[in-house]
This record gives sequence, C-alpha cells and structure tokens, in this order.
Amino acid sequence: MVTYERITLLFVLQFCAVVVVILIVVFRPGGWSAARWIGLAIAIPAAVVLFTARWQLGTSFSVTPQARELVTHGVCSKIRNPIYLFSAVLVTAILVALQYRYAFLLLAVPMQIIRARQESRVLEAKFGDEYRSYRKGTWV
Repeated sequence: MVTYERITLLFVLQFCAVVVVILIVVFRPGGWSAARWIGLAIAIPAAVVLFTARWQLGTSFSVTPQARELVTHGVCSKIRNPIYLFSAVLVTAILVALQYRYAFLLLAVPMQIIRARQESRVLEAKFGDEYRSYRKGTWV
C-alpha cells in the first residue's frame, strides 16, 4: 500500500533529477569506456538504495538537520546516514562515468560529512541516550 504523504514535491524532484542525470550518462555521445560502465554500474544501485532510504525516512527527511523522529528501521537500521552516504556514492559514480574523477573531492564528500555531523548533533540533542545507543549499532 502506497502512503501518499511520503510522495512530496521534493521527493519527486529529487527522483527526477537523479533519473535525468543517469540518462545523461546512458545517452551521452561517445564510446562506452570502462569508466562509463563502472560509474553506471555503481550509480544505479546507489540510486536505488538512496531512494529506498529516502522513502523509508518519509516525513522525517528534511533538507536542514531536524529531529522529527528517530528512524531506526529499513536501511537506517544498518547505516546511520544512508542519504549522505549514497548520495556521495551516486555523485562520485556519475563523475567517474563522465570521467570527472577528481571533482567530487572538492564538494560532495566534505559537504556530506559536514551535514552528517550537524544532523548527528541535532539528533543527539533531542533523543539523547536513544540516539547514542542507535549510533553504536550502525555504520557511518
């Protein structure tokens, strides 16, 4: 059963943006190099996990760090920051596929680390021991 409260304009826009970027890689003129194949082979599963986690977060997802609810099920039961991790993997894979191998070092990874740390502070402030316990049982 689909819960339509999870389908927000932001979710649709994010999903469409990722699909468009992947289609750019697929339909980009030129030969299919190893980098293009590898980047696409990493980007597609990263996008699937990213949007699975995004769906599971539902209304707890926000662009800025907020502590609405501590989500500890689904992808979040194993990975504390799946949105940050898999968006960084996705961006990196797309840049590899487009053969911009080093560009992500300047923006994607440091930005995601900063955002994850800010979110962690917000969640710890609101949920305290419950969050610290959850954090111990998850990766990243």
